[in-house]
Amino acid sequence: MPTRTVTVGSTGGLHARPAALFVAAAAAKPMRVTIRTASRPAVPAGSMLSVLALRATFGTEVILEAEGPGADEALDELARLVAQNLDAEPDREPLRGMGVSPGSAGGPAYRMVPPPSLPIPVAVDDPEAEAARALRAMREVSQELSRRAEAALDQTAAQVLRAQVMMIDDEVLTGAAADQARTGTDAAHAIDRAFASHREAFLAAGGYLAERVTDLDDLRDRAIASALGVAMPGIPDPGVPFILVARDLAPADTAGLDPQRVLAIVTERGGPTSHMAILARSLGIPAVVKCPDAMGIADGTTVTVDGATGEVAVGVDEAAVESTREAEARRREALASSSGIGRTFDGYPIKLLANIGSARDLEDPGAPEAEGVGLFRTEMLYLDRTEAPALDEQIALYSKVFELNRGKRTVVRTLDAGADKPLPFLRQESEPNPALGIRGWRLARRHPAILRTQLTAIAAAAKATGEEVWVMAPMVATAAEAKEFTAWCRSAGLTHAGVMVEIPAAALQVTAILAECDFISIGTNDLSQYTFAADRENGDLAELNDPTQPALLHLIAMCGEAGAKAGKPVGVCGEAAADPSLVPILAGLGITSLSMPARAIPACREALAALTLAQCQSLARAALAPGG
Repeated sequence: MPTRTVTVGSTGGLHARPAALFVAAAAAKPMRVTIRTASRPAVPAGSMLSVLALRATFGTEVILEAEGPGADEALDELARLVAQNLDAEPDREPLRGMGVSPGSAGGPAYRMVPPPSLPIPVAVDDPEAEAARALRAMREVSQELSRRAEAALDQTAAQVLRAQVMMIDDEVLTGAAADQARTGTDAAHAIDRAFASHREAFLAAGGYLAERVTDLDDLRDRAIASALGVAMPGIPDPGVPFILVARDLAPADTAGLDPQRVLAIVTERGGPTSHMAILARSLGIPAVVKCPDAMGIADGTTVTVDGATGEVAVGVDEAAVESTREAEARRREALASSSGIGRTFDGYPIKLLANIGSARDLEDPGAPEAEGVGLFRTEMLYLDRTEAPALDEQIALYSKVFELNRGKRTVVRTLDAGADKPLPFLRQESEPNPALGIRGWRLARRHPAILRTQLTAIAAAAKATGEEVWVMAPMVATAAEAKEFTAWCRSAGLTHAGVMVEIPAAALQVTAILAECDFISIGTNDLSQYTFAADRENGDLAELNDPTQPALLHLIAMCGEAGAKAGKPVGVCGEAAADPSLVPILAGLGITSLSMPARAIPACREALAALTLAQCQSLARAALAPGG
């Protein structure tokens, strides 16, 4: 009997309107057509009540069957109907979101593969075998995420993936899933119940832990899919380059983004400093977040995306796509020809530096040349280890980075762990809100041997290579802390000691802090979320984490003014540094260097070169004004 398996494309599933259109088409066929799902038996496709009773949601696979003359043609037509988004409104106005990664692209849109639906519970004949099946499914998720972490192009994404691996491997969680299965529960439901108890605990704890519920949900959905033997939720593979559309992107998804396949990204949630936005900028993929109704775009619909303005045009013709591609090609060609140091039109220098997580980032042949490294994140060497890295291992790693950056400044950030980057070998106690707890410099003070070893290794590598190395501490709040860190650096033989300004208290005391150290670097991502009490991963608060917010710019201005008076460098290494529209404003606020993903450097260089310093200062004054 001819069959067709198809995924429901309507955003709301086969509810009233889409079901009515499908049922009417099926009823008009001269043969009997049935429809079923993996968990519900076949029903007549011409029966409205029967089709609604299937409860086929968006992304559910349904099986169509028919027999008789013309069955194949009828099934092809009905399958196309099911795959369409019958909830979409034709010829609608362009969608508008928040542009977070510049550039434009055009092509077919495809939505994320949705999480699996739990089937009706089934009787279990062999509980022990079912427990083994549940554990095997969780192990497969762990192995897949570990593989993605190793292949991740972005070190931040790799860190988050490794944290997820630790969660899915947790013996308490795996033990709970096995125990549930041993009571006679099938593997999929056993996994769901095991995660449910931890999910409730996280929500009850509130704060940072409540924000991690989305990570638990992602792991649960992947493990259930593995147990059911269906595709894990994630990025589709339509076989052609495409525009990726999603409600949001989990860490496991962002780590697997391939710029050759994914032309642009559009999400309904997210913000300018979310992991997805940061990775999109580092890969040069145009991206739009907070775009309402994006999931209403039917798979295969041709769209164009503008990552600067946030506009998404739906249902455009090939001429519009070609025009967009040509404009983007011209933009990229112009950026590819950009070279030289960062400076304004009248020659005022602003160093353009690169953010890196390892030596591999400096070995990327496609990365534009930077004037040095403004942020070397060292925590990658520490994460997921049962004991701290030895002195010799650290010296070797740092030496390789310094040699690859030969003749240029390297700014090393000391270990920035805690919060979402726990260190297993430290056995840190749980905190009500780790984002406001023992992290960064605070963690180093509690474990001084860790920091002393790191500073010794950095100094030894700097001496061995003869390179210019600056060192800065994260999460510093007071002048006393800056003084203490500087003393530690001097004791290790390091001549340039600085601190990161990520806490409003540090910005408010910046003059006193600069009196105790040699430079500061502003981490705008954390400074923004702490200033506005707005989690950077919460898409509903994206407007507050917009780096053009006057309150944030005032704090940056305070730092720039204090640096100028003290004659000491003031850098920015948050995502604001990678925004070409914001770079002239930062220059006008007194910032002396900008550190960013290397691929963002050409656009920022051209933005600086187009304006004089006086024009940059004029823009800065306007941005600081109320409502600016």
